Amino acid sequence: MLPLLVLLLGLSGVMPATARTLQAKIARVTTAVATLEGVAVRLDWPAQATHGDLVLTARSVVTPDMGYRFANLRWQCPLQRDGNDGWRCDGELRSGRNAPLRLAVDLGSASTDAALSRGRATLALHRQAAAPDATIIDLTRVPLPWAQALLAQAWKDGKLKSGTLDGRLTVLAPKRKPLQVTGTLNVAGAAFDTPDATIAAENLGGRLAIDYRKTPQLGSVLVHGELRGGEFLVGNAYIALPTTPVAVRVEGRQRAGEGWQLPRIAWRDGKVLVADGSAGFDRDANLRDLDLHLRSDDASPLGARYLSGWLALSGLTDLQLAGALDADIRIADGRLQAAAANLHDIDLRDPQGRFRFDGLNGTPRFSASAPVSGELRWRSGQLYGLDFGPATLPIDSRDGALHLRDDVTVPVLGGSLRLDSLILRPPTGAESMRMQFGLTLDKLDIGQLAKTLGWPAFQGVLSGTIPTARYADERLDFDGGLTLQLFDGEVRASALSMERPFGVAPSLSADLVLDNLDLQALTGVFDFGSITGRLDGRIDHLRLVNWTATAFDADLHTVPARGVKQRISQRAVQNISSVGDTSFTSTLQSRLIGLFKDFGYSRIGISCKLANEVCEMGGLHSAAAGFTIVEGAGLPRLTVVGFNRLVDWPTLVERLTAVSKGEVKPVVK
Repeated sequence: MLPLLVLLLGLSGVMPATARTLQAKIARVTTAVATLEGVAVRLDWPAQATHGDLVLTARSVVTPDMGYRFANLRWQCPLQRDGNDGWRCDGELRSGRNAPLRLAVDLGSASTDAALSRGRATLALHRQAAAPDATIIDLTRVPLPWAQALLAQAWKDGKLKSGTLDGRLTVLAPKRKPLQVTGTLNVAGAAFDTPDATIAAENLGGRLAIDYRKTPQLGSVLVHGELRGGEFLVGNAYIALPTTPVAVRVEGRQRAGEGWQLPRIAWRDGKVLVADGSAGFDRDANLRDLDLHLRSDDASPLGARYLSGWLALSGLTDLQLAGALDADIRIADGRLQAAAANLHDIDLRDPQGRFRFDGLNGTPRFSASAPVSGELRWRSGQLYGLDFGPATLPIDSRDGALHLRDDVTVPVLGGSLRLDSLILRPPTGAESMRMQFGLTLDKLDIGQLAKTLGWPAFQGVLSGTIPTARYADERLDFDGGLTLQLFDGEVRASALSMERPFGVAPSLSADLVLDNLDLQALTGVFDFGSITGRLDGRIDHLRLVNWTATAFDADLHTVPARGVKQRISQRAVQNISSVGDTSFTSTLQSRLIGLFKDFGYSRIGISCKLANEVCEMGGLHSAAAGFTIVEGAGLPRLTVVGFNRLVDWPTLVERLTAVSKGEVKPVVK
């Protein structure tokens, strides 16, 4: 916009009264706003004609305070008098290879008017001779990228992509005084970003009053008004504005060579979020300092509008909140120094059913230096479908970490879970959140656990101690192990770890040892047919992704026990054969197998090494073209042999599920 004013100023100095042909070359034209170099004017005005043909060119136009630079400007228009000692000219304006614009100029004796347009977009300028330092600019559907150079003066990395401006600005450019731009703008569909995409916006709208001032040493800005709709991203903060108006006020200043300081920030989004504070940025627009007070009387929209960017880092984008809260945050030198919250009956719910907290209350505190104390309470909750009772966490903080002041016991599954020695370090800079804690499980009811998770009707208790668990970079590693008292025996878990516990496709890794399980109780739960005896085994390198097995190395086998019979029912034999299809066959001494309800065996053994959805099968020992699964004893003597060593795992799981539901009919061969 300002270069057009400069063109008008230069034109007024060379305009003739009448002439046939007039040419002028001006090496340099300097005004308080801009400098033109390499200016040339040519006017062809035939005798007795009512108008002349004006061509004005400039090699360069520079407006240092506004940031505009143009090269190879050319304006051609029919020049004519306006009947009041003034001049009027309306024609095409070009700059280099850019798309042409339309420039209409009216140079009156007391005023200067100009209108720059392209299609429906118009930028109109008005100046009074009595106030030559003041320029009024009216904008109608002006493309936001036209203001790119002006934005670059305050934010060099910002790039305007789309949107329109409507409104009026007043530009004051007196000599030896600050440049000042004031006015009110209506913004629609605004979009901008930075080269590294750490700051971006799409479809922003609103009405904003602006007061921008600039000297070589200091720039300042005051913006206040309302925003409506759209979304923007600043680092990890993603904001999705509502269609209802959000009142905003920002005061900023920038000294030469330094970043912007915002001594006042005010944000008013109804009952959802009220914020007041200040902030400071370095020269690269990185947040360095922040002092912010927040209040929400209705936290339910907070997740979608303001928190989804941070929540997405932990896979909690759709987290649902309810209740109210107050919070204070202080950042200095780019690091979190202090944070405090006052929670009022906050409910947290994960739509994917991974966890839930009801009635969160308390005053948790964080300090990067001096010790502070707080606490966090809840009425009830749920973790992966498992309900747990009320608890209070007494929390201290010092030196950038949160510490559990005392052990905390939580009722769960008819037993208890005790949390020991919690230490949590929030994310800072390039480091993600880190946590360390101890965990003790005491007599959790496996029957309740199985019912909740939809497992077969297991019975038993779960106990164990994990002295130390460490969480970092979305990975949770456990020292120690857990013991399940199950089927009159034990299942011991060790080498436990989880990846992305609350993220996408969580995974669990573990090694399991099975010790002296009662096979009759085990097969009874799965309705597989009866097998009596005792079972030992191991499942090494077990890996579950999204709670589905993707890898393991398993070896299960029976062990003789004093006073325990080793018998296998006909139904169990047939189910083994049915599950295995052509992978398993029965070799019997007689085809009268159907006359017997069960058989004696000396050993049962099976192994499976799962990788890439293929199970490499094995048994007690290799047999002719196969491997033995059941080794018979007594008469009739029963032997079950597997022939296919590579089995499709999804198919095998499907058949096992069908057997457990009684959907496979025995077939006697």
